[in-house]
Amino acid sequence: MAAPLSHDRLISILKAEGVKIAEYPGWRDRERDDETGKPFGPVHMILNHHTAGTNSLATVAKNGVAGLPGPLAHIHLAKSGLATLCSAGRANHAGAMAKNAYTSFLNEASTHPAPAKTSGTVDGNDVSYGIETENLGNGTDVYPRAQYDAWVRINAAFCREFGWSANSCGDHKETSVEGKIDPKGPVESYGTRGRFAYSGNQLRADVAERLRHVASWSPSTTVPPAPKPPTTDERITALEKRVAALEKGA
Repeated sequence: MAAPLSHDRLISILKAEGVKIAEYPGWRDRERDDETGKPFGPVHMILNHHTAGTNSLATVAKNGVAGLPGPLAHIHLAKSGLATLCSAGRANHAGAMAKNAYTSFLNEASTHPAPAKTSGTVDGNDVSYGIETENLGNGTDVYPRAQYDAWVRINAAFCREFGWSANSCGDHKETSVEGKIDPKGPVESYGTRGRFAYSGNQLRADVAERLRHVASWSPSTTVPPAPKPPTTDERITALEKRVAALEKGA
């Protein structure tokens, strides 16, 4: 169980983790606690999303969409890797979570079941921090290296602050009873890894690796050189050794 962070503490943990941040005008006073009568927290997990659009900052931070007022997340993550703070209170990002899925994140289970509405639901806006990552969500729009690196850092910052494992980091599609599909899409690269498809399991693995280091750590981006092929002399020597070994065995 963890109380939500103050505005200044949220800034502090993100900066410590190496995240570039900006503050959307009015974010310190913008939340859905007063309007809904539902207080934010205690918090138990992070929920990751894609925006399903471009130039989504104002929509996420302030304007919202038809039938769903802003803020729509606590953090908007641009393709550049810039994290803009949108709210520190209740935000309309999670909707109804399947209780079986939510419980697996609450208990930091190593596996997370498909969300089942029959297990009951939990108001995810009460219990989770939301990150809206700029991406069309069409399966082809790429998350650039800088964006994914910041994504890992943001998740790790919350985990490090609250003493959570990476299994407190979830995807909207892993909790939603409404058939949400986010996040999805290819990632340009991360560390020494080339292009790969985003997945919650991979994000959690990368967050777990980050948590094994100090907050200021950065993954190596140097790809080890490929081993040189043996020279002709080396191949001959190796062949002679194998022949000698066979003759000795005979």
